[in-house]
Amino acid sequence: MSADPSPRSGTSAVEVRRSARRRRTVSAYREGDRTIVLIPARMSVAEERRWVTVMLEKLAAQESKRVLGDTELTERAERLSAQYFGGRARPASVRWVTNQNTRWGSCTPAEGSIRLSHRLQGMPEYVVDYVLVHELAHLLVPGHGPRFWRLLEAYPRTERARGYLEGVVAADRLPHLPAAREE
Repeated sequence: MSADPSPRSGTSAVEVRRSARRRRTVSAYREGDRTIVLIPARMSVAEERRWVTVMLEKLAAQESKRVLGDTELTERAERLSAQYFGGRARPASVRWVTNQNTRWGSCTPAEGSIRLSHRLQGMPEYVVDYVLVHELAHLLVPGHGPRFWRLLEAYPRTERARGYLEGVVAADRLPHLPAAREE
């Protein structure tokens, strides 16, 4: 067994467990704040390193596709508010909605409510975080004036996330051609 701090895994440690019974397969799972990677005992150290990297990437991809529930979304908004606004943006509620097809999110500052379109589910985390930060900023500054955009400068992936969302909108507007037939 080996434990090895890995910033790429999103956890504090990676533990590799070798098994004499395991012949070819490699698997991994999260256990609390650790990632456990199961490998065949005969595997070389170089193969182990390569497989640990592959399995960490696989787990991260699976986790990024997992849909956050409203509770996790609220906790995420609170963390983002603390990180980018010193905790000043305090939403009363944060939830997914299915009735927003022309906007990614909305905020009602008087109620402290934030709603995110279900269309964001499955998009990269930095995109969902950007929309949350955008709506949190509306709790502090209602409109889209210069003060509002200055607040958003705190989020380092604003431009990238906006570009991603613009690409999604542009792709939706492209004509959908019938699939080519094979002859």
